[in-house]
Amino acid sequence: MCGSGAGAGWVYRFPRLSGCSLTTAAILAGCGAQAQDALRYSLAGDAAIEARHQSQENLPYTFKTGDFRLLLTPSVGLDWNDNVNISEHNQQQDVILRPMLRFNASYPLPGRSLLVLDFGVGYDYYFDHNSYSGVRVESGSALAYQFYIKDFRFDIHDRVSYSQDSAGVSAIYGTAKYGNLQNTAGLAIDWDLEDVVFTVGYDHLNYFVMSSQYDYVDHASELGLMRAGFRLHPRLTVGVEGSVSSTAYDQKVLNDYMNYSGGVYADWRPGTAISIQPRLGYTVYDYQQTSLFILAQNQTAWYADLTIQHAITKSITYSLSAGHELRPGIEADIIDVWYARPGINWKIVDAVALRTSFSYEHGNQSAHGFSRAAAEVYDWFGGDLSIGYSFVKNLSAELHYRFTIRGSDQPNREYTQNLVGVQLTYVPR
Repeated sequence: MCGSGAGAGWVYRFPRLSGCSLTTAAILAGCGAQAQDALRYSLAGDAAIEARHQSQENLPYTFKTGDFRLLLTPSVGLDWNDNVNISEHNQQQDVILRPMLRFNASYPLPGRSLLVLDFGVGYDYYFDHNSYSGVRVESGSALAYQFYIKDFRFDIHDRVSYSQDSAGVSAIYGTAKYGNLQNTAGLAIDWDLEDVVFTVGYDHLNYFVMSSQYDYVDHASELGLMRAGFRLHPRLTVGVEGSVSSTAYDQKVLNDYMNYSGGVYADWRPGTAISIQPRLGYTVYDYQQTSLFILAQNQTAWYADLTIQHAITKSITYSLSAGHELRPGIEADIIDVWYARPGINWKIVDAVALRTSFSYEHGNQSAHGFSRAAAEVYDWFGGDLSIGYSFVKNLSAELHYRFTIRGSDQPNREYTQNLVGVQLTYVPR
């Protein structure tokens, strides 16, 4: 259900967005209610909180009083999209004007916690397809409170993630309107015994799709996590991990399920500029017959992920994530996915930055779906290239290009999309 990629293609028109908040050290995260994905993003220790403090202290600001900082960042973009509705045969091109004002407010809290509210409000104006025009909200705020009792660290958090990009979701095709809002709230506890760190966490997740065509995917999940990490060396930690989750859909289209995952992981940092994090385990989806359309069948598979981050020089950094997982589906209960996501950033000169990224997914969707056509094997490719240039003190420009290609063994599910655009941004220095 998740995909990668940036850009537009879906416009949010307000109905469900209320209080938005995001943890700085959420123990659980993911697309939908994937317990194995939650394990990947588990954070133990204070590194993430410390990094957020340092990054906020170094940010510019428009207004400051005491420890409170507010940064206002206006921008305007202009994109050309040659296939806004990601269709194979009925391709429609358009030019989209995207003005936006982004707000970033931060305030430090006791216990080395930080309150961050980060959101943008803008408007997408489609010159030829006005029905796609509307208010756009880019939200991602942070709310987390941490406190310590002896060797225990408690993290109470609430996080939101919001996306609005049809072409960025590998299982979607033939529509310009797809987006989702996820809100996760819960508690994580770390017990640090120097050479051993135990982590337990619980979260409640609400998942909403911002399109009536796909609102049957709306669901709520309960997520539980446990990890034990052993420091074999100051630069090497290995451990075991396990999780359990339950998911109930609002409508009786997809089947409710329990998910169980267990495996091993490692965090190896051979140098200050590189980190290598492998994960390997097994996952079980236990489905209940709640759907009126899909026969419930349990699914099992191994999961694996290798994530590498490396700063080759001060000017060149790259990252890579690759692996295999089961993923909750959209037209069927489950999708078996292989993925690879490399990226590289180049700081050519002080005023110029070049960013490149690529995503690939090979998906095999279960035959037990809405119809016989639900069975599908697809390949999804996405690539991004952007060049940023600061040509005056407070004004920067970015030229970007993105392509998305979807191939399928089913008719009318393939498409190619190209998006080219420019964005001007004003940032106080």
